[in-house]
Parts: sequence; structure tokens; C-alpha cells
Amino acid sequence: MRVKRASNYGFCAGVRVADLKARRFAADGGHGAILGALVHNERVVRELEGLGLKSVDSLDSAGGPTVVFSAHGVPPSARDHARDLGLEVLDTTCTFVVDIHDEVERALGDGCHLVFVGDPDHREVVGYTHDLEPDTYHIVSTIAGVREVDWSVYPKIKVIYQTTLNADDFEEPVQSIEELNPHTVRADTICYATKENQEAARLLAADPEVDLVLVIGGKDSANTRHLWEIAAQSKTAHLIQGVEDILPEWLEGTTCVGLTAGASTPDSAIDEVESFLTAYRR
Repeated sequence: MRVKRASNYGFCAGVRVADLKARRFAADGGHGAILGALVHNERVVRELEGLGLKSVDSLDSAGGPTVVFSAHGVPPSARDHARDLGLEVLDTTCTFVVDIHDEVERALGDGCHLVFVGDPDHREVVGYTHDLEPDTYHIVSTIAGVREVDWSVYPKIKVIYQTTLNADDFEEPVQSIEELNPHTVRADTICYATKENQEAARLLAADPEVDLVLVIGGKDSANTRHLWEIAAQSKTAHLIQGVEDILPEWLEGTTCVGLTAGASTPDSAIDEVESFLTAYRR
């Protein structure tokens, strides 16, 4: 079985730094808990738990002495709450996400109404919106959602995308807002690594030599799911967490498999899948 990897895939810089910080902290004898999952990858979560860094759903459950903030970031109030609980903080927030928090603050200061394009339950979006007054923002992802709002009442609008999205999928709702309010500006908040991975997945799936595309990543990873959606537009594609998810029937008649992976997928998972495929015998 031949394997072709996408030109860009896997751990982005922000996730790689977050993972490295957490592992170094544990290796140096640090103790504590991670607020949520450090990254949206079940394998990484298990490995960190094995190093003594369990994931918790709330700061009140952290226990101490240290709480780790994930690459997705947290609402500013979480930092105050951690301090009130006497917790030390290991902050692994992606620098790109930090910049967007700054963008949010500037936009509000400029009198903009904020429109977040994304999943209202995604931890990144929760981090941006949790502390905001409800009348200062909307979260949208569909045309139907856009039509529920009178956008003409806002003097200025700033559109902010969840970093892990495929922006093309949300072009229609954003264009609709722009048509309803000409004082709408888009912030450039799609992560460069997300863009590069998505374009590489598109090119991989379009390669005539590739029969099948496997997208490796966590089941809860938004950016991994978007890679699968892009690949599936051109080729048969499957989203897997690792070798254990590959079904033999997928490989029948297949001579070349394309591989890509989400931004929270460790190198080891990708290497294991490639090794399995190159050694595969029907």
C-alpha cells in the first residue's frame, strides 16, 4: 500500500507548545489538573492523565496546586476565579487565541457589535463570549440564525471567526450580514495553520493517484472534522482516531491512501497509521 501525506497536517505550533509545556511541567514534578482537555485529542488526554495531569470540568474541581489552561483559552474571569481559589496557573493558551481576545477588546472599545461565527459550545468561543454583556454580541453559523437579527440597528459590526473553521462554509451567512449592514468588517481570525491544512487536504483529495483519504484526529476536534468534510468532497474519506478504527473493507481495491491529520493530532498517531498501511497485506 502506498501512502501520500498532505503537504501540511497535524500539530499546529500552538498545540505543540501547549503539549510541550504540560509535559515539561509534569516531568519537573508539577502537580495539578487541566481545565477541560488540553487539546481535542483523546490520545493526548490519556497520555497527560498518565503523567498525573487529569482533566476537570471546572476550576472548583481542580484541587490544586496548579491549574493548566488549555490552548483554546479561557474567559478572563477564569483567571480571577483561579486566583481566588489559591491556584497557580500554567497558561498554554495559543498566542493566536490571545490576539483574538485583544481584538475583541479593541472592537468593543471602538463601539462595534461583535458577531462570532462558530459553535457556541466550543471552548474557544466560550472563552471569548462568557464575560461579555449579552447585548454586545451574537453567535451565528447559519443563514437562519442571521435572519433572526435586525443587523441595521448596529452602527458598526466586527465579524470574528472561530479559528478552526473552514471559512468558506460560512461565507453565505457573513455575506448576508454585510448586505444588511454595510458597516460590517471581518477580522482575520482563521488560524494560518488551519488554512494551510485545509488547502493541503483539498489538494491531497484532488490527487488522481489517491484512492482514499484517511483523516486522523480526535472525535471532538472541529478542525479535524472540517478536514474530513473537505476531503470527502473529492474522494471517499474517513475520520479515524488511529489504526484501531481502520476497517479492512475500506482498503479493498485501494493502492494509494492519502493521509492528513487535525491540528491536535500527535505525530506518533500519524506515524502508526502510515506504518500500518505500508505493511498492510490483503
